[in-house]
Amino acid sequence: MKIAYIATYPPRECGIGTFTNNLYKSMLHHHHGTTRNEGFVVALDDNDLKYKYPKEVKLSIRQDHQEDYLKAVKYINLSGADICILEHEFGIFGGHSGVYILPLLHRLEMPLIVTLHTILRNPSYNEKAIMKEICKMATRIVVMSHKAIEFLTTIYDVPSAKITLIEHGVPDIHFDAEKSRREFKLDSKKVLLTFGFIGRSKGIETIINSLPLVINKHPNVIYIVLGKTHPNVLRHSGEEYRISLMRLVQKLQLDKHVVFLNEFVDEQDLFKYLYSCDIYITPYLNEAQITSGTLSYAVGVGAAVLSTPYWHAVELLSEGRGRLFNFNDSEHLATTLNDLLDHPEELNEMKRKASAYGEKITWSKTGAKYMDLVSTILEDSHHDIEKKETVMDLLILPPFSLSHINRLTDDTGIIQHAKFGIPNLKEGYCLDDNARALLMVLMAYRQMKNTQALELSPIYLSYIHYLQNADGTFRNFLSFSRIFLDKVGSEDSFGRTIWALGYLLGNAPNDAYYQTGRLVFFNAAPNFEKLSSIRGIANTMIGISYYLKSNPSDDSMTERLRNMTQTLVKHYKNNESKDWKWFESLLAYDNGILPLALLHSAEILNDQEITQTALESMNFLTSHTLKDNYLSIIGNEEWYRKEGERSIFAQQPIDAMAMVLMYHQAFYLTQNKDYLNKLYTSFLWFLGENDLRMSLYDFETKGCCDGFDNYGVNRNQGAESTLAYLISHLTVLQAYEELHRSDYRE
Repeated sequence: MKIAYIATYPPRECGIGTFTNNLYKSMLHHHHGTTRNEGFVVALDDNDLKYKYPKEVKLSIRQDHQEDYLKAVKYINLSGADICILEHEFGIFGGHSGVYILPLLHRLEMPLIVTLHTILRNPSYNEKAIMKEICKMATRIVVMSHKAIEFLTTIYDVPSAKITLIEHGVPDIHFDAEKSRREFKLDSKKVLLTFGFIGRSKGIETIINSLPLVINKHPNVIYIVLGKTHPNVLRHSGEEYRISLMRLVQKLQLDKHVVFLNEFVDEQDLFKYLYSCDIYITPYLNEAQITSGTLSYAVGVGAAVLSTPYWHAVELLSEGRGRLFNFNDSEHLATTLNDLLDHPEELNEMKRKASAYGEKITWSKTGAKYMDLVSTILEDSHHDIEKKETVMDLLILPPFSLSHINRLTDDTGIIQHAKFGIPNLKEGYCLDDNARALLMVLMAYRQMKNTQALELSPIYLSYIHYLQNADGTFRNFLSFSRIFLDKVGSEDSFGRTIWALGYLLGNAPNDAYYQTGRLVFFNAAPNFEKLSSIRGIANTMIGISYYLKSNPSDDSMTERLRNMTQTLVKHYKNNESKDWKWFESLLAYDNGILPLALLHSAEILNDQEITQTALESMNFLTSHTLKDNYLSIIGNEEWYRKEGERSIFAQQPIDAMAMVLMYHQAFYLTQNKDYLNKLYTSFLWFLGENDLRMSLYDFETKGCCDGFDNYGVNRNQGAESTLAYLISHLTVLQAYEELHRSDYRE
């Protein structure tokens, strides 16, 4: 049989990778009669790092590139694999809480075994929803402790019949303890050992603080800390924790008794150290550890083990296989160490029991258990493969890129126009585009942690601040030489700016941005209810709604939203008729913004009349723009007047963006997945599913053309069009994540 594995894999330094490598080898070396097993690995890369993988790795997935997951599932489905095994751990898959793995699993066309390395007792909403979805799609779930079964059945509602307990495997590697000690020049020492990735949750300071009391009685004790700093810790905090431990060693004058070995050793050397030690210690700081590979290894080689009482340790060290000491209790640890070192016969009895248990969990036996599980699944002709049809195919999306936006942006702001893909400096800057740019980069940073987006955001925010007048209104246009070209901009530009600022106040990447955004937002607030343009009102309503999502107790702003909403609803009532469900007597430009504003308002105000008006107007717009399975935007050549003829040409990207955003908010509000079909269809307008059947996205410049007319595509790629495309692209990605969480919304 042929088995596909999805996980991290060596040479990436990761415990899950080591586990998968051992599982792969042990399963392929196990034979059922004359059946020969084969398999391959789909490996997870991290942070776009490249690895020189062994030959069994046929494909790699860049962690934060959603399109790679979809390419991978196509490969797996066409590979001839009989079954897929996924190693799941939080932090190795992309998207919020690892949501990027869900589309892959949804499209998998074979039985799925999922090994869960972490199961959270208090998951966030997203973590729980994603875990439940993974468990739902799995044919069988493998865990490594009884506590894990308890959590899955009581917290995640997984049927116990779907869960199989297979304990963490241990390499069948043996060394002579005395020879190993002599090799490391430890033959005259009492050796304490901790190994694994280093981070604050490991609690190593508990052991160091216990040593003075131990060394007073046993001066030949040496403590070895074997392992590198965890890569995630290293990226965010550097070696801060390791340095703090070294300072603690100096403070306690333990330099001769503590050794830090900052390396990721192979299993041969690791086991030499394990055989060399007298006592192995895991001092984790809290109980939330459902599985510990390092603990399994230590017990597996027959080491005497001391541990804090985290979940896996309580279970694995029962029946005399080890001893427990209190969390963060150095005195208790010191007492326990001295007691064991004073009574070598008890120490040896612990080792004997651990060694006997370790013989049951060698990788050859673990691999055989996995193969038995695979055979059982494949022999059962009635197994159900959970599948969901997805309405969006992200494989056809170009990679998300800020290249053209970066090209258009200087230290003042974003240039509003371009000649083809080259910034047109003669046209200068405008508020509309800098507001849209701020919205887009905030979305990109929130969803993708795009560092380039974070670097661009203060430029656009600074432009908005500079263009604000003393009375809170805004100028719009600024020449390339930084000369103001107007005194007060349009209400549309005002509204779009408030939209961006409202989004900022709910999604600020840091406090400086938040405080600046808040200052500008509230300086502008006295002008909200002075607006008369319905699109200016609608854009402002969206901004207020985003603000209220993170500030729901602002009653004054809630009333402003209610008043503006009633203005928009009044426009609708004054213009609607049996065959015309719209806010004006014509369909003009940026039409989707009007229902979108009401959909946002309905979410905040929870008003059925507002919701009904939003959906009625949205359905009316849909009936005139979505036909033959593609979006046909109302053209700006001649707007569509009531009882008149609609214009096909002069279609513009901001209208497509409004449709994408409108359907996204409709899905969010109603959970009706049909809106995701419409969202995706609207987005495809950019990529050629339109009246001209021509793509507006330029795959070379990474910009978007300004629209199309009867002669074809307008090849200029200004800020408005490219930002409309990128905001739509980000919305599709966000909707794709939400699709796989929707079943768990209450």
